[in-house]
Amino acid sequence: MTPTTHTGAGTHGAGTRTGVWFIGARGSVATTAVAGCAATTAGLHPPTGMMTETDAFTTVGLPPLASLVFGGHDTAACPLPKRAEALTAAGVLPHGLATAVAAELTAADTEIRPGGPAPGDTRDEQELITSFAADMTDFRQRLALDRVIVVNVASTEPAPGGAGLPPSSLYAAAALRAGCPYINFTPSTGLRHPALTDTVEASGLPHAGRDGKTGQTLLRSVLAPMFLQRALTVRAWSGTNLLGGGDGAALADPAAAAAKNAGKERVLADILGRAPEGEVHIDDVPALGEWKTAWDHIAFDGFLGSRMTLQTTWQGCDSALAAPLVLDLARLTARAHERGLSGPLEDLAFYFKDPEGEAPAALAEQYARLLAFGSRLGEAR
Repeated sequence: MTPTTHTGAGTHGAGTRTGVWFIGARGSVATTAVAGCAATTAGLHPPTGMMTETDAFTTVGLPPLASLVFGGHDTAACPLPKRAEALTAAGVLPHGLATAVAAELTAADTEIRPGGPAPGDTRDEQELITSFAADMTDFRQRLALDRVIVVNVASTEPAPGGAGLPPSSLYAAAALRAGCPYINFTPSTGLRHPALTDTVEASGLPHAGRDGKTGQTLLRSVLAPMFLQRALTVRAWSGTNLLGGGDGAALADPAAAAAKNAGKERVLADILGRAPEGEVHIDDVPALGEWKTAWDHIAFDGFLGSRMTLQTTWQGCDSALAAPLVLDLARLTARAHERGLSGPLEDLAFYFKDPEGEAPAALAEQYARLLAFGSRLGEAR
């Protein structure tokens, strides 16, 4: 079934407002999400790519897009209106949109607080967590928000290799301390650090992650079941990512690239029952800017051992692919929190490369679970 879209999904209580607190609030994904939410609310553009704006979610009771209030942490200083202008020049945002939603971008930018730890920052881990949590709590209380959903969309960090919490886990711990549900849209550690296990369980908060599924892995989660269901033997599955922008620079670090690739490899292993030969290589190509090309080469055997191949090429803009998913996740998690759900939201695996718990890896199964989850969220209405 092809989903149809509508605007204004859900009928939350009159006057309720939901905060969305971005970690990496001045990055490409957050800027695109803020601008896109404003444009969709104003009727300037359709909500393309947002599952929560399809008919299946009309009666779920999600917070309307117009009720979302944005803020966040970032170590960057470039204000959101300027960031939106840069994304327009890069072809991510349509011409004229940054001007049309300048007021909304400015309002969100005034709610962005300095992140950390910055060079020379002398605060210890607990002081940083306390400071971040205070910013989140102030945001909720000062703007009279019903709840705040913290969403990590910052650059990928290397897997932790020493003592102490990585930055993503400091922010995640702060979210728990502030009583905020948490979404990790990145491959970074976030709540999955062993030091946070007990705190996560004791918090009673819903959380979701890890690593948003926007392109190459989305396609893998569709194609891998095809080979399995047709009893075709996959011998090797190799891939290459060419990307620029902030992600390209971050993933030029081999440790960060390894964290990114772990989720891509998990999808194939979970669906096929084993990891086929082959690797994914990530190359930083600054000239590509905000755009990415992902190429896959699949070697498989057919009847009587006949050897065949399938090659795919995915070209797209990660920010434009990610932004509607981020808005979906914030709304679904807000509704889950309102319904009193806690712990990992496994039914949101549709959105992630490395989802929580024992969720299926095939996209069709994940989609079915997402629809069922939406139905359950709407049952009390």
